[in-house]
Amino acid sequence: MRQIDFFYFFGSAYACLSARRIRPIVDAAGVSIRWRPFNVRPLMQENNVALRTEARKVEYIWRDIERRSALHGLAYVRHPIWPTDPELLHNKVGMLAASEGWGEDFTLASCKAWFLKGFALGDRACLEHVLAQFGKDATATIAEAQSARIAGLYEENTEEARRHGVFGSPSFVTDDGEMFWGDDRLEEAIAWAA
Repeated sequence: MRQIDFFYFFGSAYACLSARRIRPIVDAAGVSIRWRPFNVRPLMQENNVALRTEARKVEYIWRDIERRSALHGLAYVRHPIWPTDPELLHNKVGMLAASEGWGEDFTLASCKAWFLKGFALGDRACLEHVLAQFGKDATATIAEAQSARIAGLYEENTEEARRHGVFGSPSFVTDDGEMFWGDDRLEEAIAWAA
């Protein structure tokens, strides 16, 4: 079976759109998926991308997210709290979840909490809300997510994304090393992988 790597950052609204859309598309195409949380921030800095200083672009992004949600029949309430996850805590818990085989479910629950419930990613209340859905103790899970093992896995994903030329989230990398960037390239990436 062909495989695609889904590199994403908790805090990327476009990544949440892709996370909410990807499963039926890869299943229909007969492609397997690896959920790869990574730190997009240093890669954006290396490519001189600074969304926090681009007010007009950020305004456009939220309107685009609203349109794309409607296009794909995805619930949308209002633009989520952003910027978010300043300490990368939600990302590290996502890395822990991915390493243990429940990353996809954690990612989807996190996107719903962020997009639809108004939680800020990385906040303790958000993590408690999401982790409770999986019967996880928030204190123990957060402590494990802050371990050297998880930090190492997260850095490995980030370095692999860098090697593939990834500069934004979401990005998709096929078995043959072809890289596609953005939710609007999701279908094209999966078709290439297939």
